[in-house]
Amino acid sequence: MNERTKACAISQTVKEAVYKRDRGQCVLCGKPGMPEAHYIPRSRGGLGIEQNIVTLCRPCHDLMDNTTARESLLRRVKEHLDLWYPNFTDEQRIYHK
Repeated sequence: MNERTKACAISQTVKEAVYKRDRGQCVLCGKPGMPEAHYIPRSRGGLGIEQNIVTLCRPCHDLMDNTTARESLLRRVKEHLDLWYPNFTDEQRIYHK
């Protein structure tokens, strides 16, 4: 596994912290979810860190990844992350070699 792949993967420790932070609920609809959604996607170097990961239910995760609603959903996810990490920039959420 290369360095970028490792940096973008979500560790069990991060999953547990995000699940606790989000109370196991989808940050978009409030249903039970899993802490496995990248705000900045792995394909763009999004890190597997608490500041870039949120809990989403499967339907909301699919909506965010595969529909034209993506931009509006990402804005809501960013608002959620900004509440918890107000001084954390998107640039800090991206892998840099």
